[in-house]
Amino acid sequence: MQRWRGLEDIPEDWGRSVVTIGSYDGVHRGHQLIIRHAVDRARELGVPSVVVTFDPHPSEVVRPGSHPPLLAPHHRRAELMADLGVDAVLILPFTTEFSKLSPADFVVKVLVDKLHAKAVVEGPNFRFGHKAAGNVEFLTEQGKVYDFEVEVVDLYVRGEAGGGEPFSSTLTRRLVAEGDVEGAAEILGRPHRVEGVVVRGAQRGRELGFPTANVETLPHTAIPADGVYAGWLHVAGEAMPAAISVGTNPQFDGTERTVEAYAIDRVGLDLYGLHVAVDFLAYVRGQAKFESLEALLEQMAEDVKRCRELVTVAD
Repeated sequence: MQRWRGLEDIPEDWGRSVVTIGSYDGVHRGHQLIIRHAVDRARELGVPSVVVTFDPHPSEVVRPGSHPPLLAPHHRRAELMADLGVDAVLILPFTTEFSKLSPADFVVKVLVDKLHAKAVVEGPNFRFGHKAAGNVEFLTEQGKVYDFEVEVVDLYVRGEAGGGEPFSSTLTRRLVAEGDVEGAAEILGRPHRVEGVVVRGAQRGRELGFPTANVETLPHTAIPADGVYAGWLHVAGEAMPAAISVGTNPQFDGTERTVEAYAIDRVGLDLYGLHVAVDFLAYVRGQAKFESLEALLEQMAEDVKRCRELVTVAD
């Protein structure tokens, strides 16, 4: 899959294509419906499929300080899109100048002049251009002028997550923030993941017999509520069952919120400086402060046992 950052990265000889546009944070099951439809339509027409997305999130430019917690960084979204069969991903730098582009100018500069759109696939509430003035009706009219089709796909899927609310990135972020990682996984179609580099912490886990990978998460990452979770620690392509702790470590009067993963039944791991990923399978318990170190150790052993059972069942 080709990855372009900015319009100037698109090959000059790029032919016609099927395009879909959106933030697509998380590439959840609703997003997947749209992207798969675009991929299928591209194959029918014999042209490549392109996903257009933005960095940073448009809200951070339009309303500074309002950047939502991200469900997946751009490289992860690109991986997920590649798995869906997408041929190219275009990440457009979202600047103040770009935010002022009118819907008509966006169509010409991006869809017509650069991507030579043959078809554009979107959800029913798609908005674009300055002040989000463009919609699918306007896009359809522009398609008649510039010779591209517009196909609208209903992306609204419902399940048990969120009490039956339509699946969305907003709902997923809320569930993650509440610690409902199982509900989030239903929407995403996979466990929620956080990534980052393993850094040195206080090393108390090592001293207690449960050495953890202290993950310095990427900026704006959506991190689950404080507590203990079962999941997996991904290192260099290997998925290791893990007991995961999120929080400030109140037992030792900590103040900094961290994500730490203990690779169950693994010894001698040296992960410092490595980029790792942590997948959240299930919530085990909330963060707590214990009466004694012995009580903490007893609970940690119980946590590891429970996490091992949950991951074994999931596997």
